[in-house]
Amino acid sequence: MKKTCAWLKGAFLGGLLGSALVLLLTPYSGQELTVRIWDYIDKVEDKVHQPWYQKRLALQRQIDQSIESM
Repeated sequence: MKKTCAWLKGAFLGGLLGSALVLLLTPYSGQELTVRIWDYIDKVEDKVHQPWYQKRLALQRQIDQSIESM
């Protein structure tokens, strides 16, 4: 149990220190970095939602065709 707690504490502190270093050493201003991060998040969301939306449209077409054939 002590090893697990020590590992979790080390992982947390390492992540915190790494995040702080990235923010301090990045060549972008805070506002520009924020814009870049949000743009990246938007692109990832689009990549995730696009297949879901296409599948939804295909299923809706199948439902409409089933209703028309009745």
